[in-house]
Amino acid sequence: MGATRPGPLPDGMRVVLDRRVRRLAGRDGGSALLGGAPPKLVHLTPRAQAVLGDGDAVTVADPTSRALARTLLDSGFAHPAHPIPGGPGRSEVTVVVPVKDRPLDRLLATLPADLGGLVVVDDGGSDPEGLAATVKAAHGHVIRHETPRGPAAARNAGLAAATTPLVMFLDSDVVPQEGWLDPLLAHLADPAVALVAPRIVALHPVRGPIARYEAVRSSLDLGLDPALIVPRSRVAYVPSAAMLVRRDAVGAGFDEDMHVAEDVDLVLRLHADGRRLRYEPAARVAHDHRTSPRAWWLRKAYYGTGAAPLARRHRGAVPPMVLSPWTAAACAALLAQRRWSVPVAAAVTAVAAERLSRKLSRLERPRASAARLAGLGLSGAGLQVGNALLRHHWPLAAVLLPFSRRARRAVLLAAVAEGLGDWWTHRRHDPAVRPDPVTHLVAHRLDDLAYGAGLWWGAWKARDTAALRPVSPGRK
Repeated sequence: MGATRPGPLPDGMRVVLDRRVRRLAGRDGGSALLGGAPPKLVHLTPRAQAVLGDGDAVTVADPTSRALARTLLDSGFAHPAHPIPGGPGRSEVTVVVPVKDRPLDRLLATLPADLGGLVVVDDGGSDPEGLAATVKAAHGHVIRHETPRGPAAARNAGLAAATTPLVMFLDSDVVPQEGWLDPLLAHLADPAVALVAPRIVALHPVRGPIARYEAVRSSLDLGLDPALIVPRSRVAYVPSAAMLVRRDAVGAGFDEDMHVAEDVDLVLRLHADGRRLRYEPAARVAHDHRTSPRAWWLRKAYYGTGAAPLARRHRGAVPPMVLSPWTAAACAALLAQRRWSVPVAAAVTAVAAERLSRKLSRLERPRASAARLAGLGLSGAGLQVGNALLRHHWPLAAVLLPFSRRARRAVLLAAVAEGLGDWWTHRRHDPAVRPDPVTHLVAHRLDDLAYGAGLWWGAWKARDTAALRPVSPGRK
């Protein structure tokens, strides 16, 4: 894989500002945008201001609008609006499915008839003849591994066999939903985009408390909003359960030495190569989630074991927390739970806001904007610390609980507040499912315990603590 310079966006392509982007007025009549992935503040030039006007969208029509649209897309400030002109067709796609002893009928029944190819990789399954007959009926062909080599090797075998410029990886336990492929293909009208992933939702019917939790909070579901996929941002990875890639961009594909998190590794490598990666929730692929308590918990722990290998390969890309020195100091003061904690945290935040206001002198109200940004920074840091206390670093917290009343108070407050906040944020992610807050909170805490246990086990095996260490913004 090698870095490529972004090609031109097609005429007529429309990009719309992300709903989280905030527009700040400048002293000279201009304006600045706050947002992006990762978040940043950018001042609009007069030409960019003229193109964007008072609206929230840019349509590519000339060199100026094309350059502005490219900048907004590549920084995560905006996303393409459908329909997107000029995307490739389905005949340019080969679907690759790795499988081992799992029926494929429901998946194959959802695939379009006008695909460019279908390759199923039988990874050491016990019924090769039956699988071959099923795939032949779907006009595909099978590659057989006599002994299991793992999903990464299976996907790579399918990738090597594909002859089309695009490859769609689908796991054998997914069921694409109606209209799933075309929104993904549309993003490839942008020649800089190397990978597009759909939203992974729960396969219905949903029964039982774990299934209801997974329907709104699965780690495979990256949410309701489109995103640029960037490390340390809202969407930092996408799962290989369903992803569309340019074959020439991914090279040999997944790292076969990795048996977990190989999909995140591929995403991070593509990002490091300067490729653009997009998440498109308008395309939906249903996943048959594990819902038996033991299998579910073990799968969550298994995901956690992938953090250490990732942190070793991609230093600073997958930290448990990203904290600036001042937010770290303010959070440490609050965690101390002393009489001076709140005044010290407030003073640290005030100093940080004053220093920030000097960098925002071009804005109409630099101090007010700085105070708002500092407040957002402190609240975001508090959420990260609370999450890490319960997820990444719960073994350390558990050691302190028997000896420290303050530790017990902090963990209890974080467990309840973060759990209820998580329920509130995700409660409507599946319109057909309404998880109650108590069940969601308990399942969320078990989810965190499992992931943290896997993370510490993986770090111990790797003899590497990088996945446990916080980092500062802009540093690895």
